Amino acid sequence: MTRAESIAERATFDFIRYASVWEDADVLCEALAPVAPGRRLLSIASAGDNVLALLTLDPAEVVAVDLSAAQLACVALRLAAFQRLDHPALLEFLGVTGEGGAMAARRVETYRRLRADLPADAVAFWDSRSDAIAKGSIHAGKFERYFHRFRRFVLPLVHAQAMVGELRMPRSAADRERFYEERWNSWRWRALFRLFFSRAVMGWLGRDPEFFAQVEGAVSERILTRTRYAFTALPVATNPYLAYTMTGNFRAGALPRYLRPEHGEAIRARLDRVRLECAPADATAGPFAGFNLSDIFEYMSPAEHERCYAALLDRASPGARLVYWNMLAPRARPERESARARPLAALARELHARDQAWFYQCLHVDEVVRP
Repeated sequence: MTRAESIAERATFDFIRYASVWEDADVLCEALAPVAPGRRLLSIASAGDNVLALLTLDPAEVVAVDLSAAQLACVALRLAAFQRLDHPALLEFLGVTGEGGAMAARRVETYRRLRADLPADAVAFWDSRSDAIAKGSIHAGKFERYFHRFRRFVLPLVHAQAMVGELRMPRSAADRERFYEERWNSWRWRALFRLFFSRAVMGWLGRDPEFFAQVEGAVSERILTRTRYAFTALPVATNPYLAYTMTGNFRAGALPRYLRPEHGEAIRARLDRVRLECAPADATAGPFAGFNLSDIFEYMSPAEHERCYAALLDRASPGARLVYWNMLAPRARPERESARARPLAALARELHARDQAWFYQCLHVDEVVRP
């Protein structure tokens, strides 16, 4: 694949794809904790949740990169909100708490107070999206609207709202298994899940068809298997990604890392360590001790993946760690880079077993041996 055929050329990035980040920040931070303190980190920006979460590791700098100016505007808005708002006001403004017309008006008024702290391009972006501000910016992405359609049109055909509430009740692993098999896992659940989370429907309503260009085989069956794992093997009451998917929002006791009150003070004290850059991940000047690469490799052909991985190693410090996920397309350390990086396979398996953002098939943690 040539550079002209990269994902930047094949997909559009002028709108919010992800208004929240759908990778588990606790897993990410545990993987990077040994290398992060006092050093530079590179992170895919996305909506900014995990950029902020990385500040809890006390790095010298987090460079948040993205191909999408819209995603960087999301990060800028979160930075301004953290700077000016206390915890309850932050949750209200982002859309975690508060409903109704009065709350919508309050969010718009809060945004007017935050505008002075935003870069000009972010101001231009959000000034034209007052409806998204009014509803809460964490709900403004295409992927979040996809889940909204699932809750509104699909889930009611499977289970009543009361049953969804029962799903999230604290239970032992054995009781979660029993609940899933005896009460949740109906033929209707399996059939409608396979339809809604198929390659075609996800590409149309959720992600981008080009994001599936490197994917082979059935999509929905693999996601269904991982969903069963999340509903049975993982705690459900405290899982923020399950809470949002099934109820439409994060909940008290089920907040992503960056929104938990115990992390607020550390994040606010380090906001000036975040730098935003609209660029490919492999075009940013290093060196870096840690990389949060989301699932960017699975949008690339094998040849482009190898080129990008090598370029990232060129920007790595000795002992640096690269953390990245595979959702549907397998991408690991290229064999040609075996002298420069080694997979920390046991650590990656252990972390993936606890990964609350369950739809990813695999987590990779690679260590740089020789930059």
